[in-house]
Amino acid sequence: MPQFRPARKKKLGSYPYTMVMFSITMALLVVGLFGLLLVHAHKISGVVKENLEVQVFLERNLPETQLLRLQRTLAQKPYIAYRQDQPQVRFLSKEEGVKQFIDRTGEDPVALLGDNPLRDAYILKLNPEFADSSQLRRISQDLQQQQGVFEVTYPQTLITSVNQNIRKISLVLLGFAVILLLVVAVLINNTIKLALFSQRFLIRSMQLVGATAWFIQKPFLRRATWQGILSGALAALLLLALLQYAYYEFDELALLRDDRLIGAVLLVLLVLGGVIGFFSSYRAVRKYLRMSLDELY
Repeated sequence: MPQFRPARKKKLGSYPYTMVMFSITMALLVVGLFGLLLVHAHKISGVVKENLEVQVFLERNLPETQLLRLQRTLAQKPYIAYRQDQPQVRFLSKEEGVKQFIDRTGEDPVALLGDNPLRDAYILKLNPEFADSSQLRRISQDLQQQQGVFEVTYPQTLITSVNQNIRKISLVLLGFAVILLLVVAVLINNTIKLALFSQRFLIRSMQLVGATAWFIQKPFLRRATWQGILSGALAALLLLALLQYAYYEFDELALLRDDRLIGAVLLVLLVLGGVIGFFSSYRAVRKYLRMSLDELY
């Protein structure tokens, strides 16, 4: 006689999770890619600002002691950038300035004028936080007050243009980020709602035997939260793999690497997955709890 296997009982909170995990992972992967784009755009703006230079031209024939004193004073200013604990203050002699001028233009001003018209100068690189027009005006005024300083120049037009473009790009990217987050939240919410559709009669059965709303919701919330966190972890691993491949293929891209911000993006994916999974499951279960029997069909 043929043996019939008993039908497998549905367990409260158990629904097909492969499709849910895949959907949430892909959605969070898109969010993570956009987050990495924001991180590298922020890093690019920082690199551009770090490479802006302020030229401090000096009075002629300053003694060596005054030059050293002025260099120490400039190095202690809060707006000076540091690299490997070294202040970015570089002395450019007028002789070196003439050589650079000849390399750029092919003309020798000393041969033309009979004397070197250039001045000794200090070339300063600023902390990116101070690289905006209003801050630079204050910095210029502060430098002009230093003894031995003749003139202070900086590429004002370039700085204004860079800051305006960075501001516009940041607003556009933030706008896209908000829209993307809303789309991802709706996508994950609908995915979990569809997954819970198969459990609607089991939810009603538990309700009819007197189970409380919290007792019914708890296994769904726990499962959806863990699925969101695991999906966030999978998306983070995929992003790390893509990022390492990109750094391997494009050496210049590694210069924009910021492990602190990248780590923050990956952590946000874990939190976002768990939070959206929890609230999506909560809304879906509450919906089925409130439905009439006719609406369940």
